[in-house]
Amino acid sequence: MEQSGRITLNPLVMGGRPCIRGMRITVGNIIGLLAAGHSIAEVLDEFPELKEEDVLASLAYASWSVDVIEMPLSLTMAEVC
Repeated sequence: MEQSGRITLNPLVMGGRPCIRGMRITVGNIIGLLAAGHSIAEVLDEFPELKEEDVLASLAYASWSVDVIEMPLSLTMAEVC
């Protein structure tokens, strides 16, 4: 996924969770606020260091990440089907 540098993953920042531009604001923080019914404007008020593009990048990242399927290596194709 093209992140354009807005979404960063660093094991030393927030335990490696996806963050906005290396800050301690996670994609999960932003998506959680939006899911709770807050508007983008309200998210930006809550985190003034963010830009609208950061919120939109978080939505895109969250959308992409739910399509990523992780399957244990121990599963066989017979178990999957």
